[in-house]
Amino acid sequence: MKKGDVLVEARGLGRSFGAKRVLDSVSLDLRAGEVTGFVGANGAGKTTAIQLMLGLLKGEGRTHFFGRPMDEWGAPGTVVGAVLGGVAGHPRHRLRAHLRMVAAGASVPDSRVDEMLETVGLAAAGRLRLSELSLGMAQRSGIAQALLGDPPVLILDEPANGLDPHSLRWLREFLRVQAALGRAVLVSSHLLSEMEQMADRVVVLTRGRVAVDAPMAQVRERAAGLRAVRVEAPDLSALASPVAASGGQLTATGGQCAIVTGLDRVRIGTLALEAGVPLYELREEQPSLEDFYLGIAEEEFKIS
Repeated sequence: MKKGDVLVEARGLGRSFGAKRVLDSVSLDLRAGEVTGFVGANGAGKTTAIQLMLGLLKGEGRTHFFGRPMDEWGAPGTVVGAVLGGVAGHPRHRLRAHLRMVAAGASVPDSRVDEMLETVGLAAAGRLRLSELSLGMAQRSGIAQALLGDPPVLILDEPANGLDPHSLRWLREFLRVQAALGRAVLVSSHLLSEMEQMADRVVVLTRGRVAVDAPMAQVRERAAGLRAVRVEAPDLSALASPVAASGGQLTATGGQCAIVTGLDRVRIGTLALEAGVPLYELREEQPSLEDFYLGIAEEEFKIS
């Protein structure tokens, strides 16, 4: 197994709840050594897709782990580890005891429990009851549980929800390390900005369909290509004609301000000088990845 090898293939995932189509022909691959960001607004279908992939929900399509469906693996915990919202267990159980119980069910030695608690930075928290864990600690505990069987695939559903900045930084660095170890990591989020420093690839889900499936670098490049220039001038109408003649578009935003697309600031400044229009402001703005995801992805990828 080398970096870039496809470990998980999901094809044609679909699901309806009554008359509502929640997921429609969703396909994606998870590759060794990569973090894949699975992004979509709340209700876009991310959790439904993950549950279908793991066989926790019935629906359309198929998912193969190393070429085989999940139900053909005798010890699924050694193939994929999943975190679907912290750690599940009786609130009065102590963390170490809970993980030992899970390990026993997966035929994993007790020593693996302490190893994983150390890995996620919870070596001193083993005696805490599950009800005593903070949100960040619960997320780490869930990751420790998911990794007990040393699976090559790790899937996390919205692990960053509610985490403080320190915990978010830990999560980003931890998942990067897991990918560097050769694991295929899928992490879902409703914020593309969270993925920018974490993911190698991003899959954007919009209204139950894949709108974007591309390397993060390519998504950044697409967003950069949508830059605009903010201008402020006393006579916007005198500037609009030369801008249009040069292939740009000037859109007034109120008062003496406007946004120009299709031209860079150097060209706009030259046109203003030639037209005798003084400029009070000339500033290039680049949409963030979040802007791209929220306002542009649907048009760019013809989602209807």
